[in-house]
Order: sequence, then structure tokens, then C-alpha cells
Amino acid sequence: MPPAARAFAWEFRRRHRWGFLAVAGYLMITAAIKFLILGAGNPTDWNDLRFALVVVVPLATTFTYFLAVFTFGLSGDLAARRSMYPARLFTLPVTSAALAGWPMLFGCAAMAILWLATRLGAIWPAGFDIPTIWPAFLAAALLAWTQALTWMPYPLPGLRVVVTVIWLAVINSIVLLALQYNAHERVMLAILAPQVPLAFLAARVAVARARRGEVPDWRPTFAWRRTTHLRPLALKPFPTAARAQAWFEWRRHGRSLPALVAILLPFELAVLFVTGGTTALVFTVLVVVLLTPPFMAAFVAATVRRPRSVAGDSFGLPPFTATRPLTSAALIAAKLKATIGSTLGAWLLVLVAIPIALRLSGTAPVVAERVRRFMNVVGAPRTTVFALLVLCWLVASTWKQLVQSLYIGLAGRERLIRASVFLTLLLLAALGPLAVWMIESSRVRDAIWSAFPWILVTLVGCKMAAAAWVATHLYRSRVLSDRMLVAGAAAWMFAVLALYGLLTWLLFTPFMPRYLLGLVAILAVPLARVSAAPLGLAWNRHR
Repeated sequence: MPPAARAFAWEFRRRHRWGFLAVAGYLMITAAIKFLILGAGNPTDWNDLRFALVVVVPLATTFTYFLAVFTFGLSGDLAARRSMYPARLFTLPVTSAALAGWPMLFGCAAMAILWLATRLGAIWPAGFDIPTIWPAFLAAALLAWTQALTWMPYPLPGLRVVVTVIWLAVINSIVLLALQYNAHERVMLAILAPQVPLAFLAARVAVARARRGEVPDWRPTFAWRRTTHLRPLALKPFPTAARAQAWFEWRRHGRSLPALVAILLPFELAVLFVTGGTTALVFTVLVVVLLTPPFMAAFVAATVRRPRSVAGDSFGLPPFTATRPLTSAALIAAKLKATIGSTLGAWLLVLVAIPIALRLSGTAPVVAERVRRFMNVVGAPRTTVFALLVLCWLVASTWKQLVQSLYIGLAGRERLIRASVFLTLLLLAALGPLAVWMIESSRVRDAIWSAFPWILVTLVGCKMAAAAWVATHLYRSRVLSDRMLVAGAAAWMFAVLALYGLLTWLLFTPFMPRYLLGLVAILAVPLARVSAAPLGLAWNRHR
């Protein structure tokens, strides 16, 4: 293997070995279940829900993870003009073709191995026609073009997202049309196979331009007046250091989640055009779309929570951050403001795109009919409140994914950070089989339902004990003032009581005790992990 290939292999292995181990472990477990327990030739009578939980969800999770890893998407700004290719790699003594080619080769190989391992080792429903080769080329082509388009410098902020969405949507539309007309696998290969070499040529040009520092700027062209008539404008200073830090956090991380959601939405909503109006498929697509922002927030959180040094190799705070004239609480507050704006921006895209896609695809009557039937059962007021409650829960879950792991990353402990990534991927991979096991086994369902109150009580006890420990150390270390501690506790209590009252009005029945709703409300509102973020930052800042 050439030295450049070994260098990139070491780069990906060192930074993402825990994620790769989690993916490999899941594939080995599914293969063992298929070949050793069920038997390779035994058909499985699986419905859409079981297949989605065990195969589709882990496969989509792994595909998105590989997309973020091999495009270096976890370390750049999608909305910026400059290339997302790490500048530290430009100093390597290799050609621009090698800089673009080796990450693309490793990424395409990973995508192909992922599909082939899933195709051979996953548990597929009986009678399902599974393609063999062309999905691997499709995944490789999507990855290769995403690499080329994200590594290209752009003349306007945000133009990268627009170009990437349009180009990948074109490829996706061609594939959907070919599937709709029952194209043979050789036709699909003829369409997809040339995409990877073309993407490599584009990536090579992109990396070469970024390596030379070429970042075109069209912003003066779109000014309201000609630049020759403009006087030099004095930049208005920020009124406070906290406002400046909030602006800085938004520029670094705030636009990443809306950009990623904007890239994924066209591909997910495009499936509505080939569902044929089937109710189950339409609602499955909508569920996937609604879960996209919380899911992608877990990946974006890796960049929000982990401040790196200039070299990009240290998990400690850069001196520029540690020496700013702000308290640790103010630095955390700036990150929280950026995450709130990022969450609202992502969900604004989702709420605008869904009605447009339903109307254009002709599936709006299917959704309207189901909503009308649900409204006839529970009434219009409860339907409205239930929809708003689900929407608020999804928005809150997105924000929670962005901030709940801040205390891990800001502590600066490398093993803790990498272990959290490994456990997160392992949990996502194991979630589907565990859900199927609980759904199919009546004994497991009965045992969980019988122990459900005690499970909630245990979780609430652990959460309150952790919150008390964090509050005690916040008070002793003086990271937060007494006034902020009391105000935070009061705000958390108000949120819990409001959620409890809403759940009581919406879900209370003689079979649903009120104390269960109170326990659910306590667990739903974040407390301990968000409160621990200032402690982790203060420890990392002054160690």
C-alpha cells in the first residue's frame, strides 16, 4: 500500500475506530442470527415494521455516519464559502489527486462493503426482490459526489447546500425513474458506474483549488450599490462579549444542522412519489422525515460539543477560547443560543417541505383521510393538542440531542468522547432488534409493563441524584451564581408542571395513574446533563 494510502487509513482508523467497531459488531450479530439461528434458507414472515427496525433504520444510520466521516463533514461548516476539506491535510507531501482519491476510495469501499454485508447477512422478508450490485454503486456515487461538492470552494455563503441538494436530487430522480420503469440491473449499473470517476475528477479540481487558497467571492456583485460608490463602512462592534461569542458559535456550528437537513429532505420526500398512495408507506416516509432532525442532531452534536485546538488533534480547549473575557456559564449560554437557532431553522425547513411534497406527490388526501378518522375518534381539540405536543417533543428532542452531550465533549477527555460515540452507534444498531423482540414476545411485554412504574421511578431517582450532585458542585465551584441556580431550578420546575398538566388533560384515564405521567414529565425535561456542561468546561478550561 502506498504511504499516502496508509496515512489516510491511519487517519480514519484513529479518529473513528469505535464507530467502525460498532458497525462491524452489528453486521456480525445480524449474520449470526441469520445463518446460525434462523438458517440461511429459511424464509422469514416479516412485516414492514420489523424489517424497518432491524434492517432499514440501522442501514440508514450507518450510511449517514459514513457520509459524515468520509466527507470530513464533522469538522467543517456546510454553509461557509471555503472548502470543507481539512486544511491541515493540504501540507501532506502528496498530489491533489491523492488527497481527493484516497478518502473517496476508502469511502466508496466502505459503502460497497456495507451494502454487500447487509445484502448477504441481513434478515430480509420472504418474497422480497433484493437487488445485488447496483445499490452499492448508488451509495458510492452519492458519497463521491457529496465529497466533491462539499470540498469545492464557493463564491457565496450557503451556495454549497443549494448545489449539493440540486445535483444529488437529479441523481436520485434518475434512479427513481429507472426503478419506476422496472429497469434491469445492467441499466442501473450503466447509469451509476460512471458517476464515481466523474465525481473523482470534480473532487480533484476542488481539492486543488482549495489547496491553492482559491475562494471566489461574488458578494460585492450582489450589493445594493456599486462598490465604487460605497464608502468604507465601519463595522459596528458587539455591545457585549457574550453577544460576540453567540455570533461566533452560530457561524461555527449553527448552520450545520439546517444544511444537513436540507440535503437529506429531497431524497426522503422523493420516496412519496413512488409509494403509489399506499397508506403505510406514506406514513413511514413521514415518520422518517420527522425523525431526521433529531437523528442528524446527534451527528452535529459531535462538532458542537468538541472544541479542538488549531492543529485539530487536541481535545483540550484552544487558548483563544480559554482566555476569552467570559465566564464558563457565558460560553455555555452562547452555545445554547446557537443550538436553539439551529433547531428552529432545521424544523422550519421540515414544516415547509412536507406540505409541498404531499401536494406535489398527490399523497395529501391519504394523510387528510387518516387525520379525519383520528379526529372523529378523539375530537378536534385533542387532535390539535396531540399534534402540537408531538411537534414540540420532536423539536425539543432535536435541541436535546445537540446539548445533552456537551458535558462529555467539553470535559476534554478523549476516551470518554470516543466511548460515547461507540455507545451511541451501538445503541442505534441494537434498538431495532430489541424493539422487535419486545413486540413479538408477550412474556417480555408483560414483564416490562409490570415493572414499568419501577423502571420510571429508578430512572427519576438516578436523574435527581445526578442533578443534586451537579447542583452541589456548581454551588461550591461558583461556576454559576446563586441567582442563576435558583432561576434554572424554577424554570425546570415550571416546564415539568406545564408538561404534566398537558399530559394529564390529554392522556389521563382510569388505567393511567397520574403519578406515571408525572414521572414521564420529569424524565422528558433535560436537567442533569445540561447543567453539567459548565462544570466540564470549567474543569477543562482551568486544568
